[in-house]
Amino acid sequence: MTSGRDLRHVAGGRPAPTLAAMTTTDTLTTAQQAEGHAPGHGRGRTAWHLIRHYLEMVVAMLVGMVTLGPLESVVWPGLHDRTDVMVLVMATNMAIAMSGWMWFRRHSWPAIAEMAGAMYLPFLVLLVPHWAGAISGDAVMTWGHLLMLVLMALPMVWWRRDEYVH
Repeated sequence: MTSGRDLRHVAGGRPAPTLAAMTTTDTLTTAQQAEGHAPGHGRGRTAWHLIRHYLEMVVAMLVGMVTLGPLESVVWPGLHDRTDVMVLVMATNMAIAMSGWMWFRRHSWPAIAEMAGAMYLPFLVLLVPHWAGAISGDAVMTWGHLLMLVLMALPMVWWRRDEYVH
């Protein structure tokens, strides 16, 4: 703690506006509201906030894989022998870390659930053709991760933009 402040201000809480900060730039046109702009945010600033939040979540997912991954071999030695089980455990590792970060940043529970779902959905869809022998385990891993990144971006851009541009 420094200067009477702790780390709660980093967690995404917005300070109350001061009289000096309340200007006419805080009102948005209907078109700006429809596009998901936050008060006082230009298009570039809005894009930067979305990208920053997205990258924060990707880093949290990587941290989850790196920190929880080594525990897998201790708890479940033969885990990597089965693609289906491995990708679901890996998705869980990523979802735990990312959900923790989103909780710290004070995101809503529905937003956290959507992002956690984005970790699993691609793998669940791709496991069906994998079990049928149509695609390899490597294809499940590669396409699952790529689709996961796309599925994370969708709610951020289209239906919860206001939550990610603060």
